[in-house]
Amino acid sequence: MHRLEGSPHAHPPPHPHPPRPRYRVIAPDHIGFGRSATPPPAEFTYTFEALAEITGEFTERLGLDRFALYVQDYGAPIGLRLALAHPDRVTAIVTQNGNAYEEGLGKNAWAPVLDLIAHRTPETEAPVREIYTPDGIKWQYLHGVPDPGLVSPDAYEHDAALIARPGQAEIQLDLISDYGSNIALYPAFHAYFRDSRVPLLATWGAHDEIFVPAGALAFQRDLPEAEVHLLPTGHFALETHASQIAALIRDFLARSPTS
Repeated sequence: MHRLEGSPHAHPPPHPHPPRPRYRVIAPDHIGFGRSATPPPAEFTYTFEALAEITGEFTERLGLDRFALYVQDYGAPIGLRLALAHPDRVTAIVTQNGNAYEEGLGKNAWAPVLDLIAHRTPETEAPVREIYTPDGIKWQYLHGVPDPGLVSPDAYEHDAALIARPGQAEIQLDLISDYGSNIALYPAFHAYFRDSRVPLLATWGAHDEIFVPAGALAFQRDLPEAEVHLLPTGHFALETHASQIAALIRDFLARSPTS
């Protein structure tokens, strides 16, 4: 099933007796992001394979042998690489604009990136660098949002400040240049979906032009029982629809096997 759902002002009614928490959320930053270490590219190879290996080691050290994945954007190919390595550990997947299909790659947004992947030169780098400028970051947060006032400026200004740190431009270019390795794995991801029948919930900003809704609907090709909810917002759907997405996740996980 798939749905185009409610306004950003529509919230689920309050529960008369708020349920006790049932889940522990573990949310590490990836190397080069947030408050994690940001070694220069000369000291660390920034690829999705490397980030997945480190994230996998992180789960090993914590003893996480059964878990549901919540993935978004770059987190999708990282999380799905974990699933390929240990399919028995993943109980369910929630993807919020986390793509795994070529039809999910928005044509205009991805054209310069695909040029960069095909041939990295100063000329192909130039338009991709615009993605990481303050205006480029702000666009990612606000494009497709019916009411931009719903998005706190703190979100994109904080991201812009972190991206402005020394060395970040090259780190981000190295990573996005490696995105082709994820596209090459799409057939393996699809086979994993078909073989595992993993429960999957897609909560997707229907106005996202980076990962377009066709990518959300495509999950149902390999997972016919996948639940797809298209929300009237953009790429960072949690900025405007956190309450609705949280309610969908709670309901989905309550119906998904945990062992």
